[in-house]
Amino acid sequence: MHPPPPAAMDFSQNSLFGYMEDLQELTIIERPVRRSLKTPEEIEKLTVDEDLSDIERAVYLLSAGQDIQGTSVIANLPFLMRQNPAETLRRVLPKVREVLHVAGVEMQLAAAVSFLTILQEESVSVHAYAHSFLQVILLHLEHRDTGVSNAWLETLLSMIEVLPKETLRHEILNPLVSKAQLSQTVQSRLVSCKILGKLTNKFDAHTIKREILPLVKSLCQDVEYEVRSCMCRQLENIAQGIGTELTKSVVLPELIELSRDEGSSVRLAAFETLVNLLDVFDTDDRSQTILPLVKSFCEKSFKADESILISLSFHLGKLCHGLYGIFTPDQHLRFLEFYKKLCTLGLQQENGHNENQIPSQVLEQEKKYVTVRKNCAYNFPVSKLLNSGVYLIHKELITLLQDESLEVLDALIDHLPEILELMSTGGESSVQENKLSSLPDLIPALTAAEQRAAASLKWRTHEKLLQKYACLPHVISSDQIYYRFLQRMFTIMMTNNVLPVQKAASRTLCIFLRYNRKQEQRQEVIQKLIEQLGQGKSYWNRLRFLDTCEFIIEIFSKSFFCKYFFLPAIELTHDPVANVRMKLCYLLPKVKSTLKIPADKHLLQQLEMCVRKLLCQEKDKDVLAIVKRTVLELDRMEMSMDAFQKKFYEKDLLDQEKEREELLLLEMEQLEKEKQQSDGRPVSDKIFEKKRRDTKTPTQNLPKSIPVSAPAPASSNPSTSKEIKKSKLIRSQSFNNHAFQAKYGNLDKCASKSSPAGYTPSASGLAKTPVLSLADDSFRTRSAGSVPTSFPPAAALPSASRGTGSPADPKSSGGKDAQPRKASLKSRKSNP
Repeated sequence: MHPPPPAAMDFSQNSLFGYMEDLQELTIIERPVRRSLKTPEEIEKLTVDEDLSDIERAVYLLSAGQDIQGTSVIANLPFLMRQNPAETLRRVLPKVREVLHVAGVEMQLAAAVSFLTILQEESVSVHAYAHSFLQVILLHLEHRDTGVSNAWLETLLSMIEVLPKETLRHEILNPLVSKAQLSQTVQSRLVSCKILGKLTNKFDAHTIKREILPLVKSLCQDVEYEVRSCMCRQLENIAQGIGTELTKSVVLPELIELSRDEGSSVRLAAFETLVNLLDVFDTDDRSQTILPLVKSFCEKSFKADESILISLSFHLGKLCHGLYGIFTPDQHLRFLEFYKKLCTLGLQQENGHNENQIPSQVLEQEKKYVTVRKNCAYNFPVSKLLNSGVYLIHKELITLLQDESLEVLDALIDHLPEILELMSTGGESSVQENKLSSLPDLIPALTAAEQRAAASLKWRTHEKLLQKYACLPHVISSDQIYYRFLQRMFTIMMTNNVLPVQKAASRTLCIFLRYNRKQEQRQEVIQKLIEQLGQGKSYWNRLRFLDTCEFIIEIFSKSFFCKYFFLPAIELTHDPVANVRMKLCYLLPKVKSTLKIPADKHLLQQLEMCVRKLLCQEKDKDVLAIVKRTVLELDRMEMSMDAFQKKFYEKDLLDQEKEREELLLLEMEQLEKEKQQSDGRPVSDKIFEKKRRDTKTPTQNLPKSIPVSAPAPASSNPSTSKEIKKSKLIRSQSFNNHAFQAKYGNLDKCASKSSPAGYTPSASGLAKTPVLSLADDSFRTRSAGSVPTSFPPAAALPSASRGTGSPADPKSSGGKDAQPRKASLKSRKSNP
């Protein structure tokens, strides 16, 4: 039920008296607070003579001060040790020992932290530290407060790393024999377990076998399950210190016994320790001893507490790798079915809740089920061990992608590219025909996962998912991406309110465009980017267009950017919104870096003209200041020349590779069309030879050290011609897999190594590879009836072809904004 709406405020005389009474009550409430302030006498007690030195003040406060002052002095001990270690040890530390006997929790915690800091800073020698601090630490290890005890224990464990062997033996190991006995408190025995785990690596095998292992066995058989569990978790550290032989003869039998313990926490500790030690044991131990234990553990897990299922699902990856090659076919199938059951835990009717459970128990159980499915998603890349049998868990992948919990989806996202690649290749390393056609529910599951992430408030999950979707050209066809994902990327860029999400969608869309294999689709995407973003009515969309231009510079070749996006980008120098002009100014150095002289001299002139107009006509003082800095930066930039330049060698090669791949996409598309037109008949030698000559990279201007691959000349022999064409077509069919796998990593590297503004990122002194224009007559626009509803009919694209005459004057894209107000716009300025 909703509370009734508050009555309208009444300012009558009676109401005013009521308000006065309320204020008087508030005054009465405040009076005790005022009385609690310090009296002059109390303030006098807290006052310290300013003429005292730091050491004298510390001694005085520890002797006569209040607890809060003593805690402050102890927290300040590392500073005193750095300033005057000798006097601090001689005068202050004895006082610290005295007050710690009766100190409260806060002072104890402050002392433990200060002692650890002094150790880490090495303010004094190890010998002096042990002499002054070790006994204090040991004295407070068994403090009644668990937090204080753990704090002192952490300090001691760090100290064990640096103490000499003799000190460890006399001051820690020898007293530990009595501290680990049953006659001592549980807290004392728990501390002994953790110290033993740390001491093992500090002694030789003989000492360990004679003095440490008897204590370990005794604590593994302790009457308290807490002690047995604690000692069990230390067996991993002990095994690393005693070597393989002693681990097999001493540690493994203890783990086997503990795995059958009556306490569930002990069994869980034994299981996790066994998993972590799988690499230590040989094949016989794993197959004859550990595998039966794991099998039993899995069979009983559904009947036990859900926490065991959580641990089992979390360690599944290690378990699969450790036991790989040991499973029989039947055991392999059983374990696979067990994993499938975990993937759907809590989703099926048979795993439903007991009718007798109360709602709080049901909620807690559902949380545990979600954690299990999340762990299954995290361990899904282990499916590569199935090799060609990876299709057996296709259904589980779809289930995890469609899980209602975003935690499950988030765990799956991190490894999504490798998972999808595994599914597409069927678990085989060789590139082959895409096998995702056998998984028809994948694309709906991927789109539903993105929509579910978009509808949530967890925008970081949405951003990460969009970033991972950049792998899709590697696993599904460009047509599927075009019709199922491209329009969604546009929608996110234009409607989402979270800037990182918009940028992630923009970069992924650029990668989709980079590997799209149909020229008409590419043309429509380019047109839509320019018209709906670059020339959009909303200045926010025009800002996103500049982000997209930055990604295109990073992902595509220089030629591609100059041909289609150079002029639309610099047109925004006329934008009516100051924020857009400001963002463009920051981008101009990268825009200029895409030019090559003298081929792009006309584009350089256009750029200089726009910058001059900004200098002369800009009225916004903030934009003008950035323009002036940008002009200086542009003047300092070195222009890339068509002639070879050694300093730009590596970046030129990278740009040339991008250009060749863009050309190869066009070439392969044409070959596939010719194959379809000939109904499978071989393409004529003349046509193929013409295509080869048209797309061949000119090599006469390349330096000799650059390897250039060119196809062999077509032979007059028909069989030879068929082989060449067959090779071309095979390369065409596998390009989405092979080329993307080879270059997608380079794109990520480019993202992390993007050049700072003002530095020419790529200078192509090499002869340019001819690129087919997407705006040529050969790229005819599709009829309106054949255009998908999500994309408008293609129109002529603005082109800035290299080596051609001066392009048409750029049009202002800001005219669509209806009289923007200067004050409201400047309030939203941001430094991109």
